[in-house]
Amino acid sequence: MSQPLQFYSKEKQLFINELAVVHRKLRTSGVIRLLFAGLLIFGIYYFFNTTEVVVPLIVVGIIGFIFLVSKHSNLDRRRSKLTALIRINETEINVLNGNLESLATGRKFVDHSHHYSYDIDLFGKGSFFQYLNRTVIASGKKVLANILASNDTVKIVDKQEAIKELSEKPSWRQNFSATGSLVHVDIKSSQILTWLTNHETFVPKSMRLLPLLFSVVSLVLFVLNYLYMLPLSVTTLWFFVGVGVTGVYIKKINEFYQNASNAKETFKQYHQLLGLIESEEFTSKLLKAKQEEIKKQGKKASEIFLQFSKMLDAFDQRNNMLVGIVANAFALRDLQLCYKIEAWIDTNQDQVAHWFDVIAFFDAQNSLGNFVFNHPDHCFPEIVSSKFVIDAQQLGHPLISKEKRVDNDFSIQGTNFFIITGANMAGKSTFLRTVSLSIIMANIGLPVCAKSFDYSPIKLITSMRTSDSLTDDESYFFSELKRLKMIIESVQLTEKPGDYFIILDEILKGTNSTDKAIGSRKFVERLVKLGAMGIIATHDLSLCEISKDLSEVKNYYFDAEIIDNELHFDYTFKEGICKNMNASFLLKKMEII
Repeated sequence: MSQPLQFYSKEKQLFINELAVVHRKLRTSGVIRLLFAGLLIFGIYYFFNTTEVVVPLIVVGIIGFIFLVSKHSNLDRRRSKLTALIRINETEINVLNGNLESLATGRKFVDHSHHYSYDIDLFGKGSFFQYLNRTVIASGKKVLANILASNDTVKIVDKQEAIKELSEKPSWRQNFSATGSLVHVDIKSSQILTWLTNHETFVPKSMRLLPLLFSVVSLVLFVLNYLYMLPLSVTTLWFFVGVGVTGVYIKKINEFYQNASNAKETFKQYHQLLGLIESEEFTSKLLKAKQEEIKKQGKKASEIFLQFSKMLDAFDQRNNMLVGIVANAFALRDLQLCYKIEAWIDTNQDQVAHWFDVIAFFDAQNSLGNFVFNHPDHCFPEIVSSKFVIDAQQLGHPLISKEKRVDNDFSIQGTNFFIITGANMAGKSTFLRTVSLSIIMANIGLPVCAKSFDYSPIKLITSMRTSDSLTDDESYFFSELKRLKMIIESVQLTEKPGDYFIILDEILKGTNSTDKAIGSRKFVERLVKLGAMGIIATHDLSLCEISKDLSEVKNYYFDAEIIDNELHFDYTFKEGICKNMNASFLLKKMEII
């Protein structure tokens, strides 16, 4: 862990130093702009009565001021970028030190009916998603959540290669994240896609050339007025002609502008992200394939998005009184821009959704690459085809610090079902979540918290945390029965019985102990008969008797000891049946009884 910490600390200091330089340049730039503006005002005042001098002076002054503003804006953008990069490195330092407060929890992705996500705290406060997620766009966050919840076991080696490659590009990943975070987008990409798909063209084809001709006529009139060869009344009449032509379409233009304005920031953000994807050299199969998807066009996707972004920026200038009235009157500017934007939509709308998906993919993959970089002590699962579904050494939970967690060796064959007993707080539930999360991490291509991890890919399904539903008028017990029924149906629908790894924690809690013992035994027997494999944790020692009748069932336990009137846990996974329970001791210790 010290290696990532050193990297982030070093990067943070480098960016802080560069930011100080940029701040000095910004102050200098501000002074120069102020002096230039003062000289320009003085010049205009001094030569105010000399038209031949003051007009060129104003033109040159405007050009010069635009240049200075542009240089200042570039410095300002660099300042924002450096600030974002500093914040990124600060976040990583905080996370490695156990502080997740600045990270999104992913609470909106919590799904009580999902095969495993609710049981293992995949989403929500303190969840694996919160620890993992570094996405900067909403669609990327959704893609990452879908990856975690997919239960997909295909092409794991390809996933590993892609994530490994991204982990080795920390500067590129941070540049991508900083770039994406600088543009604040309030409209969902799905809304933009709906607009692009459903938009009906309203600008006539004549607007391809008419605004240009209108502008030429206007320029001629200005020159003739300047040379006193034409009365001003003719130009004034021409002004109202332009306003009238624009006014015919003003209602549709305003509606079109509202939709374009909503999309502007998204395209400004996405064209930069596409540029970063296009310009980077990737070697892994998955990343190269995704990169090629935005390079197949005759023109780069980033250039196409940049073109559209500039159009939308230009269209946004209609709110400026000078541009909105004068440019429309003398150049039909709104209609010209609407025609160009509609032509862009007509040409590219079919590809936009796909390009959006590529950006979201890389945004999500960046989080996975970042996790690998932050955990050099984790190991990538070795994908094998053997009788062992999992054969792990020193397996631990990735969200528990190395100093606090106890790692365990764990091996289970494709025909086994483990019954785990143990005292309260001895570590059963944590162990179940450790195994569950390691399966999910392995399936999405991440390294797991272990010294070694041989793995034959398998899907996960759990029943560890069931609740009653007042809205659905369901009791706790009925909710649990529905969950167990779903597990049986899932196993029966698979191509082969070993497609699912099943993890259960104290099932049938909603009935009496005798009924629970009988029902739990029959349920485990049914799973074994179906060829399923997995783990069940229980306090009911009678359930362990199944191992006498079924060779596939093995007993393991977590122990607790009372030493000097204090309760001690070693959190070690052991073969056998637990003999020491602690409920009575704790009741007495806490003076409840």
